[in-house]
Amino acid sequence: MNRLYLLITLFSLVWFPTFAQLDKVEIQRLSEESLLPSLNKFNEFLKIPNNGRFPDQIQANLNWCQKELNKLGFETQVLSAGGVPHLFAKGKFDPAKKTILVYLQIDGQAVDTSAWNQKSPFIPALKKEVDGKLQEIDWSSLNDRIDLDWKIFARSASDSKGPAMSILTAMEIFQQNQLEPAVNLKLILDFQEELSSPELAGIVQANQALFAADGILIMDGTRHLSNLPNLAFGARGIATATIKVFGAKENLHSGQYGNFSPNPVFGLSRLLAAMKDEYGKVAVPGFYEGVNLSESDMQAMAEVPESMEEILYELGIAKADQVGGSYQEAMQYPSLNIRGINAGWVGKEVRTLIPSVAIAEIDIRTVKETPGERQIALLRKFITDQGYHIIAGEEPSLEERKAYSKLASFDFRIGSQPFRTSMDSDFALWLEAGMKHVFGSDYVKTRQTGGSQPMAPFINILNAPAVSVRIPNPDNNIHGPNENIRIGNYLEGIQTCLSILSQPFQ
Repeated sequence: MNRLYLLITLFSLVWFPTFAQLDKVEIQRLSEESLLPSLNKFNEFLKIPNNGRFPDQIQANLNWCQKELNKLGFETQVLSAGGVPHLFAKGKFDPAKKTILVYLQIDGQAVDTSAWNQKSPFIPALKKEVDGKLQEIDWSSLNDRIDLDWKIFARSASDSKGPAMSILTAMEIFQQNQLEPAVNLKLILDFQEELSSPELAGIVQANQALFAADGILIMDGTRHLSNLPNLAFGARGIATATIKVFGAKENLHSGQYGNFSPNPVFGLSRLLAAMKDEYGKVAVPGFYEGVNLSESDMQAMAEVPESMEEILYELGIAKADQVGGSYQEAMQYPSLNIRGINAGWVGKEVRTLIPSVAIAEIDIRTVKETPGERQIALLRKFITDQGYHIIAGEEPSLEERKAYSKLASFDFRIGSQPFRTSMDSDFALWLEAGMKHVFGSDYVKTRQTGGSQPMAPFINILNAPAVSVRIPNPDNNIHGPNENIRIGNYLEGIQTCLSILSQPFQ
């Protein structure tokens, strides 16, 4: 009987994965042993073009991800809306465990191959720094040794195939060592994040039971400037506006009409200048209303290791806008930015003309207390309070031109919504425990980051706390040419996922 019991016990150990919390040394050893094969698979993944505007590219990435997830034991299903597929995956389910939904962004920004310092953004380039300059080295160099300061350059290396590969590698380590995560896992793979995930909220709304979870883990976003492992508990939203100020009905010769026909560039300049004071604070009435930071909020921000002097030096500016007393505090408020201005021509195309129209493109970063709809309404009212008549169409009518000396058009779009999770929720404390387990005190918690992520609608639908795990290095050239991820960050990403997912969650 004892012999039979022993055989059954041994059989279960061999064939059935068990949950066991990995200690720090095991996490480091397992992640380092898996690093080379993971990087080689990452290379394969990065070679698949991933512009979410092209259905064939979406499908190619979906097929690759579905194959990998199936090999890891996940059940997968394609959920489509508006002709756009999304991939849902579910791991082994244990009713005694908490359930975590993991969000993975798979698409990337469009590319201009000519602007990249390599053959193609979809042929990953391994580079090292030599005398302050980057030098490409053969990928096979990884077989001899891996320098954690080497970087991999490719579209979506950091945003966000790198973070996605970190958690896939962690799951593969669990599988190879016949272990299970301490939580049930569900995954949603988004192939149009860079287009603001237009169909995602609808899919979640129609499948709420399928997506139900005790917390949402967002594998997306760049680390804090310190490049320490980073948990971010919120993100700002975004709204955009286009303002056109009109002059004469057509461009005019500056010699014949200068001193007579008003130049709309001056009108637009005065309007834009009135939007902010000399200290960089938005002067639109009510713009910051509702934002109140508690003592605990201020304390949490004060614990983030950053130096104002170093940030100013790194940015190459002498003085910051006086919206907040620190970089972290400034990120807690809505912002107003002029992202582009157009009127006439410059450089070799310059012409002696009075432009007929001057255009400004605006973006507003919003927080939970300042929804995009409200901020846009405040901005529109501000423009009319400056004496402008806002037209309804593309161009002013002749009647409007006769009646109003100050004419403008105003178009807007509400983009991603803001979200923020309590930093002392059970979910937050579980994540913190996972970070401390492997990194000790060498990690950063940020209350809210300045950028935007399009997952607020489905976070709100599921009514679950959401936190993003930040993996890529802050100098990753996100969205631009020569996007990259540092191998040391990639390794720490794997370690982060291993530690968090093996952490008991009560």
